[in-house]
Amino acid sequence: MTETARQDAPGDGFAVDPSTGERLSAILLEDDCVPGLWASVDSGEMDDLVPELGALRMEQDPIHRHKDVLSHTIAVVAKTEPDLTVRLAALFHDIAKPRTRSFEHGGVTFRHHEVVGARMARRRLAAMGYSEPVIDEVAEMVRLSGRFKGYAEGWSDAAVRRYARDAGPLLGRLNHLIRCDCTTRNKVRAAGIQALMDDLEFRIAELAEQARLAAERPDMDGAAVMAHLGIGPGREIGEALAFLLALKRSEGEMERSEMEARLDIWWSERS
Repeated sequence: MTETARQDAPGDGFAVDPSTGERLSAILLEDDCVPGLWASVDSGEMDDLVPELGALRMEQDPIHRHKDVLSHTIAVVAKTEPDLTVRLAALFHDIAKPRTRSFEHGGVTFRHHEVVGARMARRRLAAMGYSEPVIDEVAEMVRLSGRFKGYAEGWSDAAVRRYARDAGPLLGRLNHLIRCDCTTRNKVRAAGIQALMDDLEFRIAELAEQARLAAERPDMDGAAVMAHLGIGPGREIGEALAFLLALKRSEGEMERSEMEARLDIWWSERS
């Protein structure tokens, strides 16, 4: 039994109604947005705002009777900071699960639901009159929201760099969304997920610092130093490069003539 993911045709658009976006934003930006969200769902208002949301009122896994996706979605939104982009991404992060749900070998999968969900979010938010930057950010956060699930299996440094690079300026908000996506009542499992995110964020910072230091070089190389001072290879060249790097860190970029003059002073004092 399979519920096949449907790709929306490019021309299958919606009439734009900015008032729906204004209303949804007002609900989401309440400090405690849960009562407003459930009131909108229960009254039928949400069917006019985000019709796709109603389909989430299904059990994520009917075989094992796991919690329904709508309740999980609202719980995730409730945990996020009152930032419009983050809360919209939380609202849409599982929006494609009904379209991508598949049962095979007694299990349930939602293959590529983040990619399908990003497309769905983009179309719906455009119809609601949201600005292009907001739409782009929300769609990208939805698309990347499932990437972290593979981290527990072990990521290479290259994979960590790729994750940070793909997230770009959304990295902090994406990580916050992923933390909030953990709504399990199992305290051990919840703590484990947060610890994994702590570890990922530490590695991202560590690799960024390594890259910064590796990219930081004095504006004269060893050959230029030897030519200027009229000396051959030796430990003095390493010391001169260390001096030039420290000079750059403390005083920033400078003209080549000024740098050479400062190098001359350092060399004469050292000699």
